[in-house]
Amino acid sequence: MYPPSHHQSHDIEKMILVIQHFPLGMLVTAKDRKPFITHIPFIYNETSKKLVAHIDRINPQIETLKDGTEVTIVFKGPDTYISPSIYKTPQLPTWNYIIVHITGKLKLLNDAETVKKTMIAMTEVLERSEQNPTKMTDRYILKKDDSKMERFINYIQTFEIEITNWEGKFKLSQNKNEADFENAKNELIKKSRKDVSGFIEAIYK
Repeated sequence: MYPPSHHQSHDIEKMILVIQHFPLGMLVTAKDRKPFITHIPFIYNETSKKLVAHIDRINPQIETLKDGTEVTIVFKGPDTYISPSIYKTPQLPTWNYIIVHITGKLKLLNDAETVKKTMIAMTEVLERSEQNPTKMTDRYILKKDDSKMERFINYIQTFEIEITNWEGKFKLSQNKNEADFENAKNELIKKSRKDVSGFIEAIYK
């Protein structure tokens, strides 16, 4: 198994946290040895224990999405370069990361009312404020009778994933001593707070 066991997490609750905080997943399928990859948001349904998502019907990957198809979804959390300069002991450069791999069986959802419910549920989840998850002020609420949604559902394919395998790839310098482990954690936190506004401005130009 890779990465090594000390970089593997079997804590499903922590993996659910990754999905909730970083819902943009990488959907991976294949057909005739050709890989297909699409980046779309997923939500984890706490009741059904399944992942739910929508994909554009004109996306070529749609050809690979059949009932019962085995798929992989990758969720990427924070990551950062770890310089040996942050450690108290001699080390080599490395890269730390928090990633979740999900494997599961796909089921297409075609009932119009079900599709609407999944869109409303996803919007509610994605609109939820991390600072105050109970406060609805200034949040967009997708209404069931929204005419735009009525038209939109004809252009998307909704599906759910019954999860058959969870893999937590948490490379966090767990094999280092306590001081070095703590320093690596702080480096990951610092990178997560890094201002990327300049980078975004450059991409938009």
